[in-house]
Amino acid sequence: MSILTGSPTYPEEQRVYAEAVRSKLLENGVLTPKACVITYGCQQNVSDSQRIKGMLSLMGYQMTEDREKADFIIFNTCAVREHAEDRVFGNVGATKNLKKENRGLIVAVCGCMAQQKTVAEKIKNSYPYVDILFGTQVTHRLPEFVYKRLSGGKRVFETELDNKDIIEDVPIDRENKIKGFIPIMYGCDNFCTYCIVPYVRGRERSRKADEILKEAKQMVAGGYKEIMLLGQNVNSYGKDNPDGINFAKLLRMINGIDGEFRIRFMTSHPKDCTEELLDAMRDCEKVENHLHLPFQSGSSRVLKAMNRRYTREKYLYLIKSARERMPDIAFTSDVIVGFPGETYEEFKETLSLIDEVKFASLFTFIYSPRGGTPAAAMPDPVSRKEKGVWFDELIKLQEKIQKEYDRGLVGKTFRVLFEETAPEEGCLIGKTDTIINISVKADERLLGTFADVIITEYDGTFKGKIINK
Repeated sequence: MSILTGSPTYPEEQRVYAEAVRSKLLENGVLTPKACVITYGCQQNVSDSQRIKGMLSLMGYQMTEDREKADFIIFNTCAVREHAEDRVFGNVGATKNLKKENRGLIVAVCGCMAQQKTVAEKIKNSYPYVDILFGTQVTHRLPEFVYKRLSGGKRVFETELDNKDIIEDVPIDRENKIKGFIPIMYGCDNFCTYCIVPYVRGRERSRKADEILKEAKQMVAGGYKEIMLLGQNVNSYGKDNPDGINFAKLLRMINGIDGEFRIRFMTSHPKDCTEELLDAMRDCEKVENHLHLPFQSGSSRVLKAMNRRYTREKYLYLIKSARERMPDIAFTSDVIVGFPGETYEEFKETLSLIDEVKFASLFTFIYSPRGGTPAAAMPDPVSRKEKGVWFDELIKLQEKIQKEYDRGLVGKTFRVLFEETAPEEGCLIGKTDTIINISVKADERLLGTFADVIITEYDGTFKGKIINK
């Protein structure tokens, strides 16, 4: 079903659909349609949801967090862990009763879960009240999908995963006016044996540098003070672009934009972390003094089984190289406990790596099998209970390291960005470029500005004092 007389390219085509949705809603007597976007998972999903909200606004929807008041409910899903999937199915199932009360309600499911064939089939067969399901590479066609459903068409299921083009100029609804995301690439070529992402996000596709720069300049001109560059593996940015601009060069280009702002990025893969990138981090004053570098395991044998394509020694060399350039850099990381076949002796190699590096913080997980990944078929003789004991041992070690790290920051001065109000009356939360949050007595008018703050106290949380304003 098409409402177009010609074949304009996006965004013109989808803008036409969006206007047609507005007309259709009015025709159906919905004068002030409301949409509720529910997001699960990583920053990339949050960024995708901002584009979804932008398109919904283009269609005339107002955003609401109350599902009972919504005329459109969309679940933007995550497939990394089974627990997240269970939550999604439970919440999608709850919309059945909402549809009984509001016959015009449209329910949609999108994102990484929707891209999985088994999930799409389950929703098609067991959740007949879901009107629209679409995958990770066709999000820009949302106005088209909504129009087709509102026009009395069949349920829409679209999970194409071979789109090599990146669609630009999709409208974005960024609720936060101080910090925001810029995706620089999509997909992943790494195929870690435990990870479903390459199967649901597709292969790596880099945005053109001039498009990224244009978006960054617009954000800076709009008053944004923190830009988070996003990608499943930002370090591999540009490998598929012919212009020769890699991630290190891109950082330098964005750093050169006039204005006072901070650059963050997520996530780095150790196999593609280069000396050139570390040099760029050192040289670019706007790039935060923090590196999130997931190591996953301290055992080279386990890393090989994970298909991580680096060794323990390579990882520790990167840490050493970064500290030589940036002595005060803060490291954070991801760790998987109990990967199939991991022994306790190999787990202790993870503990020793943690003790050597002294991470500022860790994101820790007990291995969770994902259907369709090679690791899910590997022998896994260690019980979940025993893995839980290992996990507790790791947490105890990291808590000790983190307390020592945090206490060592008292008396140090940091440049902070005031991002939000603090629980304490008359205080703001300032974030350092090493991702430490400090509660500071400050006027709300300082929100969205930078200041030099000395940490004066640590009692589980940081307190500080402005020294230049």
